[in-house]
Amino acid sequence: MRSLQFTLTVAWAFAQICIGANLPNFVLIMVDDMGFSDLGCYGGEVDTPHLDHLAERGLRYTQFYNTGRCWPTRASLLMGVYPHEARHAMPWGHSAPEAYRGTGKSDGLLISEVLKAAGYQCYHSGKWHLDSRGKNLKDTWPLARGFDRSYFLKSQHNFFNPWLIYDDEKKVTRPGVKGDYYATEVLTEKAIGFLKAHPKNQPFFLYLAHVAPHFPLHAPEEDIERHVDRYRVGWDEIRKQRHEKLQTLGLYDGPLAPRDPLVPAWQSLSESEQEMWATRMAIHAAMIHVVDRGVGQLVGQLKAMEVLENTLILFLSDNGASAEYIVRGDGHDPEAIPGSSGSYLCLEVGWSNAANTPFREHKMWMHEGGIATPLIAHWPDGIVNPGLIHRVGHVIDILPTFAKLAGLEAKGEFLFNLPVSRTLFWEHTGNKALRVGDKKIVKEHGKPWELYDLENDRSESIDLADRKPALLRELVGRWQSNAEEQGVVPWGSLPQSKQSPGPDYRKK
Repeated sequence: MRSLQFTLTVAWAFAQICIGANLPNFVLIMVDDMGFSDLGCYGGEVDTPHLDHLAERGLRYTQFYNTGRCWPTRASLLMGVYPHEARHAMPWGHSAPEAYRGTGKSDGLLISEVLKAAGYQCYHSGKWHLDSRGKNLKDTWPLARGFDRSYFLKSQHNFFNPWLIYDDEKKVTRPGVKGDYYATEVLTEKAIGFLKAHPKNQPFFLYLAHVAPHFPLHAPEEDIERHVDRYRVGWDEIRKQRHEKLQTLGLYDGPLAPRDPLVPAWQSLSESEQEMWATRMAIHAAMIHVVDRGVGQLVGQLKAMEVLENTLILFLSDNGASAEYIVRGDGHDPEAIPGSSGSYLCLEVGWSNAANTPFREHKMWMHEGGIATPLIAHWPDGIVNPGLIHRVGHVIDILPTFAKLAGLEAKGEFLFNLPVSRTLFWEHTGNKALRVGDKKIVKEHGKPWELYDLENDRSESIDLADRKPALLRELVGRWQSNAEEQGVVPWGSLPQSKQSPGPDYRKK
């Protein structure tokens, strides 16, 4: 690693001579379990004025992808490779096959380490999910991987009173006992604090890794109340409204996927059931709204530092909305106010289906609903023509983009000059997919391969597998070649998979 860092440092010094010392700053904001169309600027009804403002003055990517789940996405993003190559297909420790150990690849650098070698100060606030299960646990934590400061939400489970935090090296347990703590707000406050102490005239990389709107659904009561009325119309109407708005905005041109077969028609629910579910979605929306409010505060800090114009801000989600039904952490008190510290609620399948409009499926599936994410890019000094980007991108493109903008040579695609056509690969818990150009094959674990023409059917409504068997065989062969290259092991043959939850969390 030292020799590579030396090479990067030399490259950075050469870049200073060639392009001057005014390197861009990078702010990378990632949320957790947010649907493709939740943001206002991506067709949703959630109040996100600050992100909408950035989108209007920046770029919105219409075909950007993650890996379908939190830890593989965050590993891929930070390392610039697919999760199996990053050893983060699953977090099972050193007894598992190499791709499933949950440890950072020893000869691979993170964005923070690459930029550190290029003279950047690096800051982390929030979730990490690249933890080692071995003896030297802290070797994989943020401060050991190129970050100068870190507010590490190590064990969350409760937004109002997280279990365990590392504030740099200081261990903090249950900080919300006094009732004045909300994790999403604190993560932003810590990030802003890092920037306030940042040395002037030195470039920085800030990784603000939110947990929201991941379960448990917790949000300040006033933010829930401002959203609840709009969800009383139900998930069927919200899906219809979002689909129409997506088309009006030019973000999507195609059919709306059918309602998930496990979701009842909204009108079939009783009045009390409708009220309960409307509140559930309002909490999800409120969590995103608080993230957005923090984005506004962060932008205000960048303005105060007079660096907003030369700062590339990226905003995206680590996977689609979640259909999971889980109670863990501090448990759920049925008498607690929904969204309060005593409650433990999940979005579940009905609203997850709506959050992922116009697509099929959810987090952990390799259908579009699981892997499609909004991506907003805002950089006044670097983005001359704001608008929509319809070319295909992936989280593995972020590291090479940052490296190239920092004056370094890096393999991989560049966000601002993506290829017209490319091949992308996915696998998670036996769910599989491959995209080649506009053709995509996708497979749910235990079910046959499907084939779709995404140019005309990105909602994956018309399966062409029976009509084009030769193309299907060719693409399945290409998936298999990629899988062997990446170290994929068939899900059913992994001993750990027998104890690990399967890919369908939708059923209670």
